[in-house]
Order: sequence, then structure tokens, then C-alpha cells
Amino acid sequence: MKEPLFSKEFGWKIMRLTLLQLLVISFFTNVSVAHTTRAQEILNKRISVELKNKSVSEVLSRIEKMADVRFSYSPDLIQSGRAVSIDASNESLTTVLSKLLHPLNINFEVVGNRLVLTRANKVANNFIERYITLMLPGKLIGNPLLSVRGVVKDETGSPVPSATVLLKGSGNVGTVTDVEGRFTLNIPDGKATLVISSIGFQTQEVAVENRTAIEIVLKSDIKSLNEVVVVGYGTQKRGEVTSAVTSIKTEDFNQGGTRNAMDLIQGKVAGLQITRTQGNNPNSGVAIQLRGIVSINGDRSPLIVVDGIPGGNLDLLQQDDIESFDVLKDGSAAAIYGTRGNAGVILITTKKGKTGPARVSYSTYAQREVVSKRPRFLTADEWRTYAADPSNPKGAQMKDLGASTDFYDLLLDKQNVSQYHNLALSGGNGPNSNYRVSMYYNEANPITIQNWRRQFGGRLSFNQKGLNNMLTSQVNLATNFNKANLLGGQAGDFENALGRNPTQPVFNPDGTYYEEGSTTNPIGRLAQQKNLRDQQTTSADVRFTLEPLAGLKVSAFGAIQRDVRNDNEYRLRGSRSSMLDNLNGTPINGTGYARKYNYLNTNTTFESTAEYERKIAEDHTLKALAGYSYQYGVYEEFSGANAGFLNDIFEENNLGAGNFLSLGKASLSSNKYDNKLIAFFGRLNYDYKGKYIAQVILRREGSSRFGRNNKFGYFPAASLGWNMAQESFIKQLGYVDELKLRIGYGVTGNQGIPNYQSLVRLGTGNLYLNDDGVWRQTYGPSNNPNPNLRWEKKKEWNVGVDFSLFKGRLSGAIDVYKRRTSDLLGNFNTQLPPYIQSTLFTNVGVIDNNGVEVSLSGSVLKRKDFSWDMDVVGNTQHNKLVSFSDDVFKVTYLTFGGIGGFGALGDAIRTIEGGPLGSFYGKRFAGFTPEGKWLFYKKTGEAVTADKIVPNDDYAYIGNGIPKFYLSWNNRLKYKNFDLTVFFRGKFDYQILNLQQVFFGNKVYLPNNVLKDAITRNNQINDVLQYSDYYLEPGGFVKLDNVTLGYNFKFNSPVIRSLRLYATGRNLATITKYRGMDPEVDDTGLGPGIDGRGFYPRTRSFTLGLNVEF
Repeated sequence: MKEPLFSKEFGWKIMRLTLLQLLVISFFTNVSVAHTTRAQEILNKRISVELKNKSVSEVLSRIEKMADVRFSYSPDLIQSGRAVSIDASNESLTTVLSKLLHPLNINFEVVGNRLVLTRANKVANNFIERYITLMLPGKLIGNPLLSVRGVVKDETGSPVPSATVLLKGSGNVGTVTDVEGRFTLNIPDGKATLVISSIGFQTQEVAVENRTAIEIVLKSDIKSLNEVVVVGYGTQKRGEVTSAVTSIKTEDFNQGGTRNAMDLIQGKVAGLQITRTQGNNPNSGVAIQLRGIVSINGDRSPLIVVDGIPGGNLDLLQQDDIESFDVLKDGSAAAIYGTRGNAGVILITTKKGKTGPARVSYSTYAQREVVSKRPRFLTADEWRTYAADPSNPKGAQMKDLGASTDFYDLLLDKQNVSQYHNLALSGGNGPNSNYRVSMYYNEANPITIQNWRRQFGGRLSFNQKGLNNMLTSQVNLATNFNKANLLGGQAGDFENALGRNPTQPVFNPDGTYYEEGSTTNPIGRLAQQKNLRDQQTTSADVRFTLEPLAGLKVSAFGAIQRDVRNDNEYRLRGSRSSMLDNLNGTPINGTGYARKYNYLNTNTTFESTAEYERKIAEDHTLKALAGYSYQYGVYEEFSGANAGFLNDIFEENNLGAGNFLSLGKASLSSNKYDNKLIAFFGRLNYDYKGKYIAQVILRREGSSRFGRNNKFGYFPAASLGWNMAQESFIKQLGYVDELKLRIGYGVTGNQGIPNYQSLVRLGTGNLYLNDDGVWRQTYGPSNNPNPNLRWEKKKEWNVGVDFSLFKGRLSGAIDVYKRRTSDLLGNFNTQLPPYIQSTLFTNVGVIDNNGVEVSLSGSVLKRKDFSWDMDVVGNTQHNKLVSFSDDVFKVTYLTFGGIGGFGALGDAIRTIEGGPLGSFYGKRFAGFTPEGKWLFYKKTGEAVTADKIVPNDDYAYIGNGIPKFYLSWNNRLKYKNFDLTVFFRGKFDYQILNLQQVFFGNKVYLPNNVLKDAITRNNQINDVLQYSDYYLEPGGFVKLDNVTLGYNFKFNSPVIRSLRLYATGRNLATITKYRGMDPEVDDTGLGPGIDGRGFYPRTRSFTLGLNVEF
């Protein structure tokens, strides 16, 4: 019987989570109940005031100072010529105000921290109107009032609720539109101007011209030349950008719960590949690659910069704390980061406080995962049937042990529920200070047992201005505490689970775990071992910016990041590992194994910049930036392991209790590494009338990782932009809003190699008996020094065009790039002597990359209550290893992608000079003999058995694991308060090596369990395991990656500003010819396109979420 998707236990979990969410909402909603208490405290204040023949506004101003309160009221309450008198001695504020205002037919009410005045004979304003009055304090005394009624609509005729309507120049008179977009506002002058604004629309000014009824149509706020883009060490308006930079804002993020911050922009940036090679495993990271492979042995992932901190830690980022991602894709943009910009740069900006009243935001979701597809192995019944088949040559070895066990199923947590909570408080006191504080709890319980991760932490941002607004201070603090169970979710567990005889029991009759020689009982392993991690990651930074002169900014920035891990492992005395493994060559023999591992990584950064901007003769704008950067990193680790425990009581908490220590067989190790970067950099920008733009960058940087003869290098860049839409011949076209041509060239470096490669490193040798009878440790050189070691260098050209057409209905960017990385780092064989070791780490080799990237955004349909917007992102790329040899060092080819397992099948991928990266190299399948033996083609075209194939001579390039095309398609539909997002993503034209078929799809693997294909599709194989193009399958796919349906509630309340409920499904469907579990295998490294024997289950996830703001 098929198991229901949602069981009773799962239902109870959802009910508990729902109750928690409702309690949080209830707590903040009930803040309004506490309002009465606060109001009473304000009104009970006692003051003394004596004024005669003063205007009401003067009296109220005096009371504000004496009682430390603020009044908010509309100008129609007070007549400018009316004088009043008040005499009160030590009386409550209630009594004083009653004496003053009741004779004037004016009521007062505490709203928040203010006193709002209204007419006594008028129906009270709705909550939103009072709230906007609260937000727009002040007094305006003037002429007789004009009552203006109006309605605010969008371009389709739909009403725009909660739009702000202000009287220009007053700073204090305004209201907001209701759910039907209507408003009423009393203004003192029929010649006044109203300012109307709303999120998602362009701010508009409308002259009243003595009208009492006005209809206002707001235009959509399309991405324009004034949109701010974060670049290295500053920001630029999009119209000023001359490099290939892509900016993704909060509203464009992928919806639903995420395991990693990078999941938010998967498929959103052309040329950026983000792959979760371990599926939804919460304790695994993501593989990131931008514009192809740029190195063999150096860093191949982009530099992550979080709020200005190079090398920012993704563990410190929660999805609701991120404001934007800005991706610097080409060399002319990334050169500002020198030796760390070779693979591109991703700038992540977190949310900051904004001027205005205090806001409280709460986000939460509950998520459940189900397996999307599992490998089809023989069931227990099928096993028994095939064992009895007289044609089965291994039937006698296939024992029926009496059980029917689905070990794969036992490894799954079918009642898994993950939860996430984020509470943020933000606000600001005028333009001079603001703050934002967030706290979160993130509990990831994935599809696999013993594989959870629980995180909590917070983020603080504070900004303050002083010295007459000349000095700006900014402080950021973030921390993450996480506890993780690393034991489960291992690829080997699922390989063992599926490879076991399905008639094996989990337990022996005596209650111990059933074990046999060829595979490990994964259920027993998970029950008898533990592997827990406690980790704390903290980041703190401060920035001071001084503006002593107009246009001049001087800044100092300091930051520290600290990552601490403590891993704890223990294996019970009765576990299989304890029985069979050894420690330092000595069998453990069932005495238990314990290990503790500690890790500390600290990075400190100091950077100072000076920036000057000047406009010359109105048409010319110059911006100059000069800076200094210093970064120091220290990495330390310690590990201790022991065995020989008398019992399991202490586990890993008393390593000294194991007798392997006294026998000298325990394990102890420690390491410490450090590195330093020092750089000087500058950038010059020129702008002529916003039409012709130029940028020049130069960075001089030194790294301690390189040889003494090449410590420093220069990294220049230049780019030009032409805003063609400013030209008269383009303007006359009428349908072109923006059109900008860009061209850029830049040089970046790669210092992402291990430390001390250029120096002589000493290693331990053997122990020797000295003349005095003492055994002494020896030391000797472990590598060849290389004083000429230098950075890899990438030179890149980029030509691009940005455009917006038909009043923003269609916009996008197209980029064409060509890059060459030279001085590739690698280990090469050396002559002995003069060298003392057999290899030297040095610079040899060249890689080429080129490609095309396209990003399109369009408004497909806009009607009164309905809109449909669409984004399409695609790219193509080509990688080639131009050379990996020079006059001294010769390498014929490089191999990657070890197949592993028994059979000595070798490496699957081979790259030669002049050839593409990621190419599969092996035998060409020609069929089978009548006896079921493999046939392969020789280079002559003759089909022969495997023993007649000559390696290299008869091998050929049989496929490639790197997709040639990437495409994503996002649709955003809105109908009234509903919104729907449908997101497709695909990769095309590549092959996958299906290693599950190689091993488990062959009957030779019996009497271990095999895929059903072994006795159906592959039944004619009666031969040993072989690697050939027989097991290469087309890997192209299209995924329905994300569907999110949301509903936005509208409230006329000063308490709840907004509330959104949503449901998300991820990885819902896949269209592919690939027969394995998931065609989305790792395609970002040097061994792409290989689907391993072991795996983490691929899942669909379903999320229910809530976002509410108070």
C-alpha cells in the first residue's frame, strides 16, 4: 500500500509549528493592548504652564517641550488668528489638554508615542490615516482649507492601495490611499502640489489647480539608469557602469526555503553556475563557478564579499537578511580585487535600517521533503525469483536469508519537517541614525536520518552621523551558532543500502546488528557511531567615513571574521568499524574509537580609501578613488584520536582513557598556517553628459604565498561606455528608453593556492639511534622551493550592450567575452639532482574561455487586475586547455574523475593540450559477443574483445561533461492580491557517466544487489566491469524548479503593515533523457558529468511560509 504523503505524526509537527507562528503573530498584535498602558503613562505626566493670548500652535509647542511629547494634527484644526490662554500648576497632561482643547472642539488621542488631535464632531480617521499623520509630524497654519478627494491607479486602471499622498513643501500634511486607492486630504492652498509615491512605482507630482477631485495614474518604476549597483569599494548608478555587472535584488530572489544563501540566485545570473552536488543535504555547500573554469590547481570559485569583507562567510547569511547580490563578471570589474578576482566576484549586501518609525518583521516557514526518484534495485521478492532462475549463473551464491528489508527506505526520515524563524527590528531617528537587528532560528531536518543542522544567531547593523553630518559611522555584527549531525547523509550509506542482499535482516536473533563482509549495515553504522559538530562563526566590522569637503570622502574600514569548529566522533566497541578498522596500523579489535578535532580560522581586514567627485562645467564629472588594503589570515587545527577503551561510558570526552595512548599507537596532530595580502589600488571614472563614460582601474598587490622574486603584481583594467539613447538619432526612434554599449579589458590574478609553496618546508623523517643510545627524530625538506612562484593571470575582453525598450516593457543585456588565463600553477616532474624532491610547484600552462550571455526581462501582459512579467537568462561557454607545457616542463595530458571501486577502471576524463576541458576518454562500445562478452572498437574500426584493446592507442574522446548551454525562464503573475511564480531551469548538450549502471547494472556484481536493469536491459552482459561510452547518457534537462503561490492581505491598521502567506514547491518535475536519479550532477570542476555510485537522495520540497510586518 502506498504510504500517504502526510502522516498523523507529520500533521502534529505542522500543527505545532503553526501554533508557534500564531503565537508570535499574536504576541506582536497584542502589542497594541500594551498601548493603553503606555498612553496612560504619557497622559499622567504632570506639568505647569502659564500662557496668555498665545496661538494654539505656540501653546502646543511649549507643552511639547515641557512634557517631552510630540503632537500631530492637520492644519484645519487650528485657526491662525485665534488666541488662547492656559494656566495650570502641577496638573496632569490630560487635565491641561482638556482645558486647552475641549473648548475648541478638539479631541486628543495617544497613537504610538505621539498625541494625535482630531475634531470632536468628526468621525475618527481610519487607522492608516492616523498612522500617516503620526509619521508626518508638524503644524501648518494658513488660509481656508480646500478638501481634495482623489483616487490613485496604476497604468492598467487597478487601484494602488497604501500609496503615500503628501503636500509638497509642508513636510507634515498627508495621508495614504485606502484599499480602493482613494484618499481625502485638506490642503491650505488650491495652487498646491501633491507628491504621490508607492513601492514599485515612480514618484509623481500633481498640481491641484483648485480641483476637488483628482485621478492620478502612477507609472511602474522600471529598472533605470539611476538604479544603484554595488561595485568594488563603492556604488555606481547603472547608467555609469561600463563593465559586466549583474544585480539581483530581494524581489528577484528564488522563493521558498533555502539551504544556502547562494540558492537565492540560482539560475538568475547569466554565466553563474550554482550546483548542489549533495542535493538538500544541510551540511554540504554549493559548487559555484562563473564563466567557466579558470584554473587547474588554484581557486575556481568567485570571491565572496559580504558588506565589504573579502572572503565573507556564507554561514552568516540568512535569506531574510540579504538586500542584494551584485556579480562582477568580467576582468574590467573584478580587477579592483587583484589576485582574488580571477574567478569573478560576488558582492553581497545585507539589509540595513531605514529612517522612519520602528518596524518589526517576522518571517517563518515549515518545509517537508520527499524523494523525487530512487534507483530501481531488486526487491526481496525479485531477488528470490531471480536466484531461482535456472539461467542465472550466480543463483547458487544468492542466499535467501529470510528477511525482506528495504535498507534505502530505512535511511529516510519520512516525517521530516524543517523550520525557519527570522525576527527583525529596524528604524531610524531622522536622517542621522538608523539601525536593524535580526535574530533567527533555522532547523534543517532533511530526508535522511542522523543528518540534521540547527542554527541560531543574529545580525546587527547601526549607522550614525555626527560632526554636523560630516562623519558617518557604520557598525555591523553577525554571529551564527550551529550544531550539526554529520553522521548521516553519507553517499556511502546509500550505496551500501542498495548494494546489500535485500533478504538480509537488520538485526541478528540476539539483537546485534547483522553484518557481512562485502557491505556495511548502514542502519547499524548510524546507531553505533556519532559525529557531531559545534561551530560558531562571527563577523564584526566598523567603517568611519569623513566628508571634510564637498565631494571628498575619506574612509577607514576594519573587520574580523572568526570561525571555530569542534568535531566529536565516537564509535562503539561493538560497531563494525571498531571491529575491523585500525589506528596507526594497529587493529582496534572492538575496543572503541574516539576522536576530537578543533579548528580555528581568523581573518582580519583593514582598508582605507579616499574618494573625490567633482563636476566641471556641468557636463564633465570626475570620480577618483584611491585605497589601501591589508588582510591577514590564520588557520589552526588540532586533532587527537585514541582507541583501547574498556567501555563506552566516556565516549570522546576522555581521550586519555584509551590504552592505545600508553602503547604509543594513539594519533595526535596539529597544524598552523598564515598568509598576508597587501594592496594599493585606484579607480578613475569620467562621465560626459551621461553619454560617454570611461573607467580605469589599477591595483598593485602582494601575497605572502608567492616567491620572493614575485611578491607583488599589477592588475590594470579599463572600460568604456556609450549611452546611445542620449543621441538624437536614437531618441527619434521613440521606442528606445535605454541603450548602452560597453567594452572592457581587465587583468586579474589567482593566489588561491596552499601556503608556503614557494618556501622550503621541513617534514619529519625516520627515527635514528644515536651514539648515546637515544632515538631521535629527523627532519628534512619535503618540497622544492620556488622563489619565482607567481600568481596565475587572467586577461579578459568583454563587449556588452544594455537596453530598455517600449517604455520598459522589454529590457536586458547581452555580453560576449573572451578570456585567457596564463601561468597556470601545477606540480611538474623535476630532475634529481639538482632538485631534492621529484616535483616542483611552478607556473606553466594556459586556459582559454569564451562565451555569450543573454538576460532579458519583459512585461508580457498588464491589465486592470492582472499582470505577467517574464525573465529569460541564458549563456553558452567553451573551455580549452591551450597548453600545460613549456621549454622546461612537459605534460602530455591531464586526467581527472577517478571511477574508483573494484575493476581498476582508472580516470574517466582526460584533457590534452589544445583540447576542451571535461572530455570523457575511453573505449568505444561495439556490441557483445554471443557469450555476452564486451566488444570495443580499435582505432582501425575493428570490433574486438576488451583484452585486445590497447590503452591510449585505441581509446578515444567519447563525450564531454560540461554543458554547452544554460537557460532559465522565470514567470511572475499577479492577480489582485494573489501572486504566482513559475521558474524553469535547464542545462543542455552534455553527457553523464552513469556509474550506478557501470557497477550495479552488471550481473557480475552479484551476489550483492544490483539494479533491475542488470537482469533486463543489460541482461546480455556476462563479463567484467568496463568503462566505455556504453554508460554515457545524454544529460540535458529542463526542470520545473520553483512554483510559488502567495496571497498578500491588505489591512487598514497601524499595527499590521503587511502580511503574506505563500506555498512553494521546488524541484517539482524534470524533463530529461537521462535514466539516472538526477541529471544535475556537478559540472563546475575538472571532473564534471560523473554521477557517482554513492549519492545523496534527490528530493522535492514543499514549503508553507509567512511574512508579516508590524
